[in-house]
Amino acid sequence: MLPPSFTPALTDILFNQAREFVGVYDVALGWFVQVNPAGVQLLGYPSQQTLLAAPALPARPLATIDWPRLQELARQQGHHEAEAEINRLQGAPFWARIELTAFTSEQKPYLLVRLTEQSRLHQAERELAQSVRRFEAVVANATIGIIMCNRAGEIVSANRTSHQLFGYPEDELLGQPIEVLVPHAVAHRHEQLRHSFNAQPSVRAMGAHRGDLLARRKDGSEFPTEISLSYFYLDEELYVVSYIVDITFKKNAEQELIAQRQYVERLNAELEQKVADRTHALLNTLEQLEQRTDELTRALAAEQELGELKSRFVSMASHEFRTPLTAVLTSATLIEKYPNTDQQDKRLKHLQRIRGSVRHLNDILEEFLSVGRIEEGKIEAKPVRLLLDALLAETIQDVQGLLKAGQTVQTELHCAHPIWLDTSLLRKILVNLLSNAIKYSGENSVVTVRAACARQQLTLTVQDQGVGISQDDQEHLFERFFRARNVTNLPGTGLGLYIVASYLQLLGGTIALHSELHVGTTVTLTIPYEDHSAD
Repeated sequence: MLPPSFTPALTDILFNQAREFVGVYDVALGWFVQVNPAGVQLLGYPSQQTLLAAPALPARPLATIDWPRLQELARQQGHHEAEAEINRLQGAPFWARIELTAFTSEQKPYLLVRLTEQSRLHQAERELAQSVRRFEAVVANATIGIIMCNRAGEIVSANRTSHQLFGYPEDELLGQPIEVLVPHAVAHRHEQLRHSFNAQPSVRAMGAHRGDLLARRKDGSEFPTEISLSYFYLDEELYVVSYIVDITFKKNAEQELIAQRQYVERLNAELEQKVADRTHALLNTLEQLEQRTDELTRALAAEQELGELKSRFVSMASHEFRTPLTAVLTSATLIEKYPNTDQQDKRLKHLQRIRGSVRHLNDILEEFLSVGRIEEGKIEAKPVRLLLDALLAETIQDVQGLLKAGQTVQTELHCAHPIWLDTSLLRKILVNLLSNAIKYSGENSVVTVRAACARQQLTLTVQDQGVGISQDDQEHLFERFFRARNVTNLPGTGLGLYIVASYLQLLGGTIALHSELHVGTTVTLTIPYEDHSAD
């Protein structure tokens, strides 16, 4: 037993001169009643008095740990150790080892608390272990198969999805050669490819330019896959990582898509034949009509009036009838593809398109019968609220049947809010301009429609990559029956731009045209509109 005179010296050495945190914690008070100088400095307090006078702040250094649970374990076991991140009053947090020793003095419970700050190496080891655990968790829970092999082709790691893909129980793939997952017919070739990869490893997709990749399940069945390879070195040993995706669903979808494409091609061929038959019949009718018109023209004094009527009819037939008729035929064909009761909404959509196209035809016929009324001022623009993006989408959909092979229509719309314009007149203008752009452009060309709304003015541009118009012909484009000399071999009556200009005049707008031969044509419309956005 040590003499009593040794007690102050031991207390000074073991408590005051200790380099780590040493403190006496009063369990009843819920705070420290004594802390050594090193502990005060470690927790970032300016002085021992400040620390001991702050019983309301136990959550500051101990906020990141379950302090009540540690106290209970120390009281039950007499001594308990743990590791935790400790906050400072001032300064960055730090990892420490906590040692709690329970004792009683004057029948009151206390805890001797020691905090030893962990070294940077220990923290690095902890962070590395956490990183490894996170990596293992990511790989284990990945939704694709991940298999790791050594240079000899032995499987050293395989996640849960890999076992599920190949039909193996958990961990049964470990230690097996990678060739057990390859079809027998190509196993020998795969071994050669593996040696080649080991000689020059690279991050790449497997099986590039070799057709479909097949993998073999445990039961011998095969399935299509997409596999990517990567690699890394560990202690100078090469490891190869395979990322495996089952693409059975994708392949089935591709087959279904091919079948649907073939079906659509058959429907298109039938539709083209029907259109050819109808066109032939229409041409015969038009030829007979021209003959009768010539006879009537010679018999009647109003030859010019009848000639203009004939030209207008031909123009309407060639320019305007084809687009809505194509939309009707397309929608009718698509309706056949929705026989089920739960597809009624799709049928209704195409029925609405048919009704819209029929209404459009009625508008054209009414316009044909009243072209003279336009010039007499009897037709007036009737503005209504419209969404330009919806009108533009519907109009482009209506002219889809006119597109040649590889032709596309692109849009650039900067007009999100509703505007007030005559929907019928604007739609007819768009159909006419788009029909011209498609007709006078070649295959694989692009027709671009741009629209912008600013300061109660709509700017609409239709740009094509077609044959273009000479500078001399541009001066006469808006005259009735005029056709550019470089398109006389194409169908048309020369009324299209004249009709557009007439409609545009009713809307109070202007038209500008820029064209270059063999480059294309750009038509720009400027139309004022009413702004009711505040209504």
